[in-house]
Amino acid sequence: MSLVDLIARADERGLAASGLACLDRCVPLLGGDDEILRPLWGNLADASDAADWGGLVEQVRGKLDTGDGGTGAEDEAVLLARRMLAAAPAERTAPHVRDWADACSVAALRIHRLLDPAEDPSSLDSRRAGRTQDMPPLAAAELRRQVTVLEVLAGHGAGGLRRALEVSVEGRRVLRAVVSRRARGRG
Repeated sequence: MSLVDLIARADERGLAASGLACLDRCVPLLGGDDEILRPLWGNLADASDAADWGGLVEQVRGKLDTGDGGTGAEDEAVLLARRMLAAAPAERTAPHVRDWADACSVAALRIHRLLDPAEDPSSLDSRRAGRTQDMPPLAAAELRRQVTVLEVLAGHGAGGLRRALEVSVEGRRVLRAVVSRRARGRG
């Protein structure tokens, strides 16, 4: 099933986790530590109150880098990550998180394409629809992570949150290494 299909079929928790996981993997671009989004992940558990989501989003916004960026691929990537955070809905309901999850999916893939030294001749739409042949490795790994998060949550509900978080942590480490390597290359 394509990423587009998985997003279309996801429930509220799956959509919120999908958008959150995309943002989580891009936290290194915003200067956040590994625990910054933990309260939002916790809000997706069965025992949590969805009404708390908006307040938690505001707390995260207050802690993460929201300054202006410059130019270049990495700065464009930072801008896309900031937009993901800015667009996080105040209400954790399916209608509100569906558009956010879709936008985060596109933004996270764009970020990974920007930071991948290999060029990708295909459109993001075709990649999200499942045409992954000759996809650059960094972006291909991000696409696989997005699919995995949605599949795990569709199959296991709240029980899949731990695995979704593990996938996100792995992706965050990869992106942090890419950003660090690029910074050393400039210095």
